[in-house]
Amino acid sequence: MAFNYGRNPFLAAWRRWMLFLFACGALFWIIVLGPVSCGAPETQTTDKKELPALGATLAGTTVSGLSSGAYMAEQFQLAHADIVAGAAIVAGGPYACAESAFTGLMPDAGVQILSATRASSGCMLDTLAIYGVPDAQKLAERARELSEAGRIGQIADIVSDRVYVFSGTNDQVVRPRIVTKTVEFYSELGVPEANINAVMNVPAGHAMITLDQGGSCEMNAVPYIVDCDYDQVGAFFSFLYSPASEPSGPSTGSFVEFDQQEFTEGLASTSLTSTAVVYVPQACEKGRCRVHVAFHGCQQNRDAVKTAFTRDAGYGRWADANKVVVLFPEVGKSALNPLGCWDWWGYTGPDYLTRDAPQITAVRRMLDRLAGSGGQS
Repeated sequence: MAFNYGRNPFLAAWRRWMLFLFACGALFWIIVLGPVSCGAPETQTTDKKELPALGATLAGTTVSGLSSGAYMAEQFQLAHADIVAGAAIVAGGPYACAESAFTGLMPDAGVQILSATRASSGCMLDTLAIYGVPDAQKLAERARELSEAGRIGQIADIVSDRVYVFSGTNDQVVRPRIVTKTVEFYSELGVPEANINAVMNVPAGHAMITLDQGGSCEMNAVPYIVDCDYDQVGAFFSFLYSPASEPSGPSTGSFVEFDQQEFTEGLASTSLTSTAVVYVPQACEKGRCRVHVAFHGCQQNRDAVKTAFTRDAGYGRWADANKVVVLFPEVGKSALNPLGCWDWWGYTGPDYLTRDAPQITAVRRMLDRLAGSGGQS
């Protein structure tokens, strides 16, 4: 099947980026040095609010994400399986899908190029199906290998999780067959069928799906929020927090902007922006609430879409009804990450799949702050 990159802005941008990566790779092989430094310095911030210590309860944390955020939700779930109890994967393929077979066998720059190629071809466009990519069974074996090495959590902690998986039938960015492999991956790990809610019949494009916000349902374009008369956040909150309470009206809590950079101290390049947002229901201002981490997709941070992801996707009112704090961490653009994606192919380094990954470490530090001295972890 031929793909017309010119008609899909996301894929056209990905193609331009791939050409850039190959140029970096060529330079690497010429000068025969360590990893090519194609990144940009991270933005520093001053006079920003601190993420509040709310005495939140970390046991029973849930995660969700779209596209690269979906991959990151899986990575965070597996890395911190001891505290994460459920995940909502929207338009994302299986864990470790983009990892190159050459990881650990060649310098990082070359691996990043190979992994980025595998990501676009085998974990988005689905052009490697003839070669068996992605292979859910092998990826589950990879997860077990990392778990046995102590680099992610215990697989036994994943088996009891609830997992919501979604793919729109009109998704032109991450093809639906890729997402079916996510369902297979969790099944291979041992998650029972009753704990997996796969929704694959909505005629949506590549986006978070809402009752009445965003563009037309079939759109595959920024801000990746579409109106399909389907309350997606409500669907996965109802499944992850079963039984969940229904909202009685619009959100009434506070969207608080905070400084992310304090959580990156001592870490290699994270690509985190200077600020991010946490949503705090009124009932959670005095603590004891659970936490949900919502990872945006590529081209969906606040620089790109303003408040579309944080406010229009529908998290606030469901968070109010169920006394859940929602953390919206955020990554920005860089030369190695020009679309503002979460790292699911290794641009931050070889540990990106593990609890030692810079982005995963930073987000865990944010959760620990939210827990404060009164939280249970």
